[in-house]
Amino acid sequence: MSQSYSYDVLIIGSGAAGLTTALTLPSHLKIAVLSKGDLASGSTFWAQGGVAGVLDDSDTVESHVQDTLIAGAGLCNEDAVRFTVENSRSAIDWLIAQGVPFTRNDDHSTAEAHFDYHLTREGGHSHRRIIHAADATGAAIFTTLLAQARQRSNIQLLEQQVAVDLITSHKLGRDGKACLGAYVLNTQSNEVDTYAARFTVLATGGAAKVYLYTSNPDSACGDGIAMAWRAGCSVGNLEFNQFHPTCLYHPQAKNFLITEALRGEGALLKLPNGERFMQRFDRRAELAPRDIVARAIDHEMKRLGAECVYLDISHKPAEFIKEHFPTVYERCLTFGIDITQEPIPVVPAAHYTCGGVVVDQQGHTDVTNLYAIGETSFTGLHGANRMASNSLLECFVYARSAAKDIAQQDTQIPVPEALPQWDASLVTDSDEDVIIAHNWDELRRFMWDYVGIVRTNKRLLRALHRVRLLQYEIDEFYTNYRVSGDLIELRNLAVVADLIIRSAMRRKESRGLHYTLDYPQVSAVAQDTILRPANADG
Repeated sequence: MSQSYSYDVLIIGSGAAGLTTALTLPSHLKIAVLSKGDLASGSTFWAQGGVAGVLDDSDTVESHVQDTLIAGAGLCNEDAVRFTVENSRSAIDWLIAQGVPFTRNDDHSTAEAHFDYHLTREGGHSHRRIIHAADATGAAIFTTLLAQARQRSNIQLLEQQVAVDLITSHKLGRDGKACLGAYVLNTQSNEVDTYAARFTVLATGGAAKVYLYTSNPDSACGDGIAMAWRAGCSVGNLEFNQFHPTCLYHPQAKNFLITEALRGEGALLKLPNGERFMQRFDRRAELAPRDIVARAIDHEMKRLGAECVYLDISHKPAEFIKEHFPTVYERCLTFGIDITQEPIPVVPAAHYTCGGVVVDQQGHTDVTNLYAIGETSFTGLHGANRMASNSLLECFVYARSAAKDIAQQDTQIPVPEALPQWDASLVTDSDEDVIIAHNWDELRRFMWDYVGIVRTNKRLLRALHRVRLLQYEIDEFYTNYRVSGDLIELRNLAVVADLIIRSAMRRKESRGLHYTLDYPQVSAVAQDTILRPANADG
């Protein structure tokens, strides 16, 4: 039997953004943090890099801002960048205070010697400004924040809870345009429960799973973006996705990235026939920036109809390979690939959704009392090629800003009036689960083939026809089927795929990672692609 619950704040998503929001909110608020799988099933746990910030006296806010603007391919909003960078130190200090075990600075000869923690430098950054915990920063941050959340009596952490849809005053025929909570599928009871909340926060991550190859966990289905769109929120720049250029291609391998350091140490990219190709795309060949490399690989795969290309470092001494790349060597060996003797099959993998739900600096969406933070959101920071570690920083900065805003409005927002329970009176059990799985595969395949990195008008139009047919089929065949996690994710992926395609069709240029053969030039002025739903005005 379905249940009804009431909270002050409902946070959908248990990654860096969601947990930071929960921990920053006042302790008198009753908070629920929902995860659609295990609490650690999101992307944060797997983040390898670090968190960018102005942490050293030789660095400046202005330098960090300018580096980010340059890396953003013209698409970063300066106000959003400046807001994020200016709040970087306080956000990182907060993480340190929570107990995150960042790597200490043992080398007192470095410029940042006065700072207690080791800082690294990443591509696009003019200074050492990346604080990290070895090469597993995401895991260190997540486990620390989760441990802190478990100690808070006002925070309830709930696993296996799949958000079905937001409840809004408009949908219920009430006055105004406000979020009142959400319907949530409890996958253990298989019932859809009603969660009433004065404030609702979407921290559900991105939509990289819309593509065939991705470095993200299975949970990255764009749930928050799709729910916000259906609720009446605008979305921005969804046509942009960051791709890691080399992900291991193997039927049993999942989400294993092949470090770009291999190319730095002389690894060569080759076509299936053994021919090198990078020199045709950039004079730096394999040492070109990641976006150029990913674009070149995608172009060649589509031109040849190849399933993958190959990254070959086998010409280097075996001991050198084992010493410098022990993890890659051991992992590939488990799949029968000896990288000292043979090349590694690789494909570009969707890594980070650059666009999302349009928000302001407090995380406000177009719907009252509904916030979006982290990869779910479009703040203006994410361009076609945002610097890697700025993405984690953004999660903390905007989560803390949203929490502060909620606290300020605490006494002004009443508990929603009695909400109707989910209507399951017409529900029947689906006998087509296999069709759901096949539709999922088809969606990810045509999104890869037609929308991925290198695009054409014809490919985008074909993709739009495919996704519209799929959406019609979902509406026609599955409307009255019993709700399941797979069905919810398929529905949300179809919505997000449609938004990605429509956004891409509006961009008449090639910018950053993405390249459109019909529009090879960069427009003189970079503009955001903003889509507004039909119900945007309530």
